[in-house]
Amino acid sequence: MRIFLWALGILAVIAAGRLVYHLVPASGAFAELDTKLVDQCRRVDVAPGTEDVTIDPELNLAFISAADRRAWFNGEGGEGVNPLNGIYALSLDGSDAVRRVSPAMKNFLPHGISLWKGADGTKRLFVISHPTTGEQIVEIFDVGAAGDLIHLESVSFPAMHSPNDVVGVGPRQFYATNDRRFESGPLSALESYLALPLTNTVYYDGAEGRSVVSGLTYANGINKSADGNTLYIAELLKRRIGVFSRDAQSGALKRVKNLGVNTAPDNIEVSRDGALWVAGHSKIFDFVEHAKDPEAIAPSHVIRLNPRNGLASDVLISVNGEINGSSVGAVWDNTLIVGAVFDGHVMVCPMLEILLRGPSTNSSANSQ
Repeated sequence: MRIFLWALGILAVIAAGRLVYHLVPASGAFAELDTKLVDQCRRVDVAPGTEDVTIDPELNLAFISAADRRAWFNGEGGEGVNPLNGIYALSLDGSDAVRRVSPAMKNFLPHGISLWKGADGTKRLFVISHPTTGEQIVEIFDVGAAGDLIHLESVSFPAMHSPNDVVGVGPRQFYATNDRRFESGPLSALESYLALPLTNTVYYDGAEGRSVVSGLTYANGINKSADGNTLYIAELLKRRIGVFSRDAQSGALKRVKNLGVNTAPDNIEVSRDGALWVAGHSKIFDFVEHAKDPEAIAPSHVIRLNPRNGLASDVLISVNGEINGSSVGAVWDNTLIVGAVFDGHVMVCPMLEILLRGPSTNSSANSQ
């Protein structure tokens, strides 16, 4: 019995040490944030939960994934089928016109999205969806000439059990991140609070899906370089972006390096110059409170990250509730669009002055 108690004590000390070492830095509890750029942005209402945004520069549209996910996020059940759920298109011509472009779909709860374009000009929009049936799906849409979406197929497979984000690499091929190993219960709490590396990334080759990277700590956003040879994966509770080389034939990924960032990274967008635009949750406990209470403020933070040298700069910071819990910062030319996990609007921000100044090094992130 004494040996057993000693063992329990040792395990408790190890757990406490891991909690302090991993969770406290990841939570951003002591981070100091100063408002930046948000006062120059304009609010555009869309629909509840503008969680992911990606831009089609040819159509001059931003596709926005919107779903009313608060009850679902908090594990309270609920139908999850708010009639406003869907994919929306925001015109970037200055009119801020918004329209829903996804077709009527039963039980549609969209999450991460990815726009893929083939050499022949064919476009596909890949969309993570969490229907209330419990099955996890990637919906694949054809993108019409005006941005309207035509549903092509639904893909699911056992290895994709808790998908968060997706990146298309072919007309039917994609990678997706699983952000949880355990969905509920004590093991889920341990996974989160001890920042355990239990999540993974899966690959669907057009015929079958499988895990290709494991040992990730709350895998979240995922995206690729313009040539498709490099993938970027956000590990939210590690505050880092993993850089992976990709074998296009097999789909295999190999970690090349890690880029530390000064926020808990959510979705990743890649701009024309190859820079990574990452939105994150710089104060995790504030975000958790906001998830429970819409009146609670959760800071929003968007950074620009150079994947070659790891230098990062703060682009947008909101601390007064202009937008809460930023999950994406999509940019093209001189416009930044910021979406959020729960808020029903996006912020549209002109950035010409910032881009003319070039990247800052005042919040550089080191390779780890």
